[in-house]
Amino acid sequence: MNDGLFDQFKEWYEKRHDYARAWKARTGGQVVATMCTYTPEELLIAAGMLPVRVLGAHEPQNVTEPHIFGMFCPFCRDSLAQGLLGRFDYAEGVTLTQSCIQYRQAYSSWRQNVPTVKWDYYVAMPNDVQSPHSRKAHRAEVQAFRVFLQTLTGRTITDDMLRDALAVMDENRRLLRQLFDYRKADEPKVTGVEALYASITAQFIDKREHNEMLKKVLAALPERKVTRPTGARFMTIGSENDDVAFMAMVESVGATIVIDDQCSGTRYFWNASKNDDDVIKAIADRYCDRPACPTKDYPAHTRFDHVLNLAKEYKVQAAVFLQQKFCDPHEGDYPDLKRHLEANGIPTLFLEFDITNPIGPFRIRIEAMLETLSEEELF
Repeated sequence: MNDGLFDQFKEWYEKRHDYARAWKARTGGQVVATMCTYTPEELLIAAGMLPVRVLGAHEPQNVTEPHIFGMFCPFCRDSLAQGLLGRFDYAEGVTLTQSCIQYRQAYSSWRQNVPTVKWDYYVAMPNDVQSPHSRKAHRAEVQAFRVFLQTLTGRTITDDMLRDALAVMDENRRLLRQLFDYRKADEPKVTGVEALYASITAQFIDKREHNEMLKKVLAALPERKVTRPTGARFMTIGSENDDVAFMAMVESVGATIVIDDQCSGTRYFWNASKNDDDVIKAIADRYCDRPACPTKDYPAHTRFDHVLNLAKEYKVQAAVFLQQKFCDPHEGDYPDLKRHLEANGIPTLFLEFDITNPIGPFRIRIEAMLETLSEEELF
């Protein structure tokens, strides 16, 4: 469906560094490199800053070896490489909210070795978000981040400023949910590549500008003509994935990616905040309530049924695990989640992602899965 409807999102994705520099020149605000989607962006927006999620470039690199181990996941190494190579030289600050140990190492190296970093902040979010004690602790951490930003900027961040920022974030979440709803149809009006462009750009474009673009797309979607066969309905599962070449390949061989459970997609925006007079509590609790990353999904595995429910809701025929090589949290989840899906009639395929991916061999694996699905339909 090459009607240009998602071209703005595509351009933002491809020219994200140019966008950040232009935003900075236009507004005079600070740009902050954010590592991990648990970062409470509401505070940065309220402080007049632009949160820009750190992504890799999917290019070979040889600059990270002195800083982090080669057996750290590709996303950690590629993200750190972008900092060391000066790709984020427009970002004054860098922040991380605790997720996995490997990414914390990447963050520590970034703040110590990227010369353009003027300030850094680590939000020590508890991993046991299911504990009421952890929720209280996280509210305190978010408030401490607020105090830090006030000291840094010399400006008070009022509750009303935070409520405004939270409203903008929640609107973005609701609009993305509406966009993804169009993927439920028997003939989805949104492809997996288009959905990826929309959800990933929300993580580094000014939210107000992103919201306006989403509204334009949503207004046009009801009249959009579907010009491609849907084929098999796939779901992707994993951590971060913005490998557009891989996604496009899957959708070129007789499939449509209709939903995901990834931090580059649904886990980032799936839930809005709950009404609360205490705005810090509303912000902090929303991140505790969001669909869990494996680092924060215990003692009860809430994620397994969430993924299965997504698969059912979007009529998924097969799930593709996009496993970042050496990603300990997702590797630990994989065997049980695979069994959970397959026991409920969802076949799975495991692909191991690296900084650069072998599209040709992956295509053969995808085509084999499609052939298996077509054979099963015959019996």
